[in-house]
Amino acid sequence: MNAERSETLRKAVREKYRSVSGRPGGHFPYPVGRESALRLRYDRAWLAAVPAPVVDRFVGVGNPFSIRKPAPGERVLDVGCGCGLDAFVSSLLVGPRGRVAGLDSTPEMLRWPRKALARCKTHNLEFVEGSIEDPPFERRSFDLIFSNGVLNLVPDKDRAFRRLYGLLRPGGIFAAADLVVVEDVPPEVLADPDAWST
Repeated sequence: MNAERSETLRKAVREKYRSVSGRPGGHFPYPVGRESALRLRYDRAWLAAVPAPVVDRFVGVGNPFSIRKPAPGERVLDVGCGCGLDAFVSSLLVGPRGRVAGLDSTPEMLRWPRKALARCKTHNLEFVEGSIEDPPFERRSFDLIFSNGVLNLVPDKDRAFRRLYGLLRPGGIFAAADLVVVEDVPPEVLADPDAWST
C-alpha cells in the first residue's frame, strides 16, 4: 500500500472516531458502552471503579483481560485506547507501583479519559496522543501491551507490529482482541475508506 493511500485510510479512521467520541451508539454493528463491556465479561467491580463517561463510550470488540491481566507493578500500554476503559482497568490492576499509558491518534477520543483522569485520584495513568505505527515511547518500556479493536484499523500492520514489539521488555506480552477476516476481501471493500473505519 502506498503512502498516499495509507494516509487516506488514517484520515478516514480519525474522522470516524471523531464522530464516535461524542456518542458511540449507532456507529457500529455491535453493542457499545456498559452493555458491551458486560457482554464481554468485564468484571462488574472494574466497571464500577471506572468513571461512567469512560465506560459509556467503550467501543472495544473483545476483552483483552481474558488473555492476560496486568500484574501489580507492571508497565502497561493500551494502544488505540479510545475512551480509555482498558487503560483505567489496567491502572487498577497494576496498583500504585505500576504505570499505564493509553495511546490514541484521535484527540477527540482522548478528551474523555483525560477529563475523567483529572477528576479522579489515579496517579499511575497517562493518556498520550500518537500513532500505533510510530508510538512516542522508549524501546523496551512495557511489560504488557493491549490492543482492543484497533489493529484492523491500521493500514501498515507490519510497521505497527514491529514498533510495538520493540516497546516490549524482554519476556513482555502483546495481547490483542480484534476483528479478523477469514475470507478474501473484495477489492472494492479494500479500496473503501469507510470500510476500514468500521
